[in-house]
Order: sequence, then C-alpha cells, then structure tokens
Amino acid sequence: MRLLSRPAPGEEEGRCPRCDEELFFRKPQSYQRTWAYLIAAAVCYIPANLLPVLTTTTAAGAESDTILQGVVLLWSPTGWPLSIIVLVASIMIPSAKIVALAYLLISSQRGSVANNEQRVRLYRMVEFIGRWSMVDVFVDTFTAALIQLQPLMSVENQAHGLIFFAAVVVFTMLAVESFDPRLIWDSVSPKETGSNEVSYA
Repeated sequence: MRLLSRPAPGEEEGRCPRCDEELFFRKPQSYQRTWAYLIAAAVCYIPANLLPVLTTTTAAGAESDTILQGVVLLWSPTGWPLSIIVLVASIMIPSAKIVALAYLLISSQRGSVANNEQRVRLYRMVEFIGRWSMVDVFVDTFTAALIQLQPLMSVENQAHGLIFFAAVVVFTMLAVESFDPRLIWDSVSPKETGSNEVSYA
C-alpha cells in the first residue's frame, strides 16, 4: 500500500516513516518546463539538419554537407559502419527522444491510464540515453578528424549546424530532467497524489 509523507515543519528534507528512505519532492511546473525545452529542441532540430556541419575540401574544390549528406558521403564498402553510427547518433536518436517525450507529455496530460508501466520504461530508456547525449556531438567531431586525408582531402566542422545540433542535445537533456515520471501515474489514483508539495518515498 502506498504511503504519502511530508517533511517535518521547518525541514527541507524528510525521511519515510516506513523504510527511512529519503523523500523526494515533485518537480515544480514539470509540464510547462518540459514542453518549453522540448519545443526549443524541436525548433533547433530543423536548422541542425538543414545547415551544413561538414565542409569537405578536395582538389575539385570545397563542398559543405548537412548531417544527412555526410551520411551519404561516408557510405562506402569500407566506411558504411561509420556512416550508420552517424545516422543513428545524429539523426535517429535525437528525433526519437523528441517524439518519445512528446508522447509521454501528451498521454500524461490527457490522463491516460493505459500502458503506464510501458511508458515508465520508455521514460527510463530516454533518461538513460540522455546521459550519453553528448556522444552525438563527439561522433560528428570524431568523424571529421577520422577521415582527414590531406592533401587529397580534408574535412572541417561547420559551426552553424553544430551549434543548433548541440542545442538540440542540451534542450532534450533538460527536457528529460524536467519531466516528472510520477505524472504518468496521477490519472490512476488522483485522490492519492495531492499537490506538488507532497513527497513520495
């Protein structure tokens, strides 16, 4: 049976009277903050994929490429593993995080009671991936350094696209941290959840 507890008056932290574990407050204004970060990430995701992130210089001249064009450029009989890594880390994972968080927000705000356990697992998965989000930026930088073939070919990172791409990574990380997974269960037992001041053991 679930127990709702509050910290003692005058204390910022409390302990559960049953198991003596630390109590955690709900995240304030979780919906508003998560939506704000998520919308910012979605807005930055567009120029991150439209603006060039790599400039390839060869004997024929210089050519700027977006992330997707870079994936195509890297695709070859020997370079396809690197191409797939860039595709997954730079395009599929950021978009999947945005879609997953939007689904969690919409389903929670609509009071959905279906598939709560699956939605919690989805949140935990997004949270776990978020801890490695900066790998996406590292992959792009590492790719540019890896395929240097001067004087025949050189690859440089372009700041315009990378700035928006890094912004997408940061905003999705903030969105994950702002979302309170306990909102998923509020529609199951609304009388037990109380206000934002209530803490759970």
